Amino acid sequence: MTTANDALCALADDYYVPVYRPRRIVLDRGQGSRIFDIDGREYVDFGGGIAVNALGHAHPALIEALTAQAGKLWHTSNVFVSEPPLQLAKALVEASGFARRVFLCNSGAEANEAAIKLARKWAAGQGRPPERRVILTFRGSFHGRTLATVTATAQPKYQEGFEPLPGGFRYSDFNDLAAVEAAMAAGDVCAVLVEPVQGEGGVMPAAPEFLRGLRALCDRHGALLMLDEIQCGMARTGTLFACQGYGVTPDVVTLAKALGGGMPIGAMLVGPKAGETLQFGSHGTTFGGNPMAAAVAGVVLRELSSPALLANVERQAAAIRASLAEIDTELGLFDEVRGRGLMIGAQLRPEHAGKAAEILDRCVEHGLLLLQAGPDVLRFVPALNISDADTDEGMSRLHAALRDYAG
Repeated sequence: MTTANDALCALADDYYVPVYRPRRIVLDRGQGSRIFDIDGREYVDFGGGIAVNALGHAHPALIEALTAQAGKLWHTSNVFVSEPPLQLAKALVEASGFARRVFLCNSGAEANEAAIKLARKWAAGQGRPPERRVILTFRGSFHGRTLATVTATAQPKYQEGFEPLPGGFRYSDFNDLAAVEAAMAAGDVCAVLVEPVQGEGGVMPAAPEFLRGLRALCDRHGALLMLDEIQCGMARTGTLFACQGYGVTPDVVTLAKALGGGMPIGAMLVGPKAGETLQFGSHGTTFGGNPMAAAVAGVVLRELSSPALLANVERQAAAIRASLAEIDTELGLFDEVRGRGLMIGAQLRPEHAGKAAEILDRCVEHGLLLLQAGPDVLRFVPALNISDADTDEGMSRLHAALRDYAG
């Protein structure tokens, strides 16, 4: 008998450009950290829409903000001013402690595109010729899927077949200051773009001394330090901005994902050094700063700034790590558990290399939605307001799934 789930998956096979390979479940509704498929089956959500649903599903304050704005104004374009994006920009500047200006857009890739353009324009304003406007990024990074951001992403698997790629990018090794110093020695680097915690690269945190060293090198060479906090920002690592937990002041920060709590929105925050670089006509977006997305993001920002929520991030992160240690004592699956806050990666041991996708399939069978970060890492990015009960239940289901996997 064909279920509603099967019928909709068949439609996806027929009509989508096949750039994704989703699991064969059709999600229908959610509440908090529980989500239900079209056939009514319940799951604990440890993936959060890839770190997007930072306040879970159907959060009452977000619904209220969205419905109130939907009854007033949906879209104006940036030819006019509306209040929600203006208030959001003000709140982001005040919360960041470093920013002077904000550019609102629709996604993380767009935020990083804006940062790349800003860096080049800033360097041009310093009198640097094009060949001295190199942007340095890091192996294992992920910065987006546009042609420029996929070039900034120093992983060949994302670039293959899209050549010729834009010029002006250079790659270095993550967490290796000596390599960065060598890469900047020629004096042609105008900006360094780095994730404080690499997401797609295996949930790999920057060492504190590495980020501090990057700040010093950028100062020495007259380059901008640009932090991609699209996945690790917005309280994910236990502070509202990841850079705040490192004690590093950037020149640019890019945001998206959790900022909208599920609404598409991105932002580039710029400090005083480059805050006046992009002037009238130098950049733009039709939908960026959409009043509905901005109204929701303003409430998300307020909720994520709560001391109680930040404390919950640390408590639930400790619970997940403790549970993973217990599972590993029994099953011996993990080589390392790493990350910051509720951005946790469990690295599989070499004998289980390449098995993350298989484990995720077992998780679905046991009513748990989990992510991977490459073929060998299980990635935990649940809602930041997840309850003790949902964390316990999710880890119990993971334990059962891993028992099945291990045989």
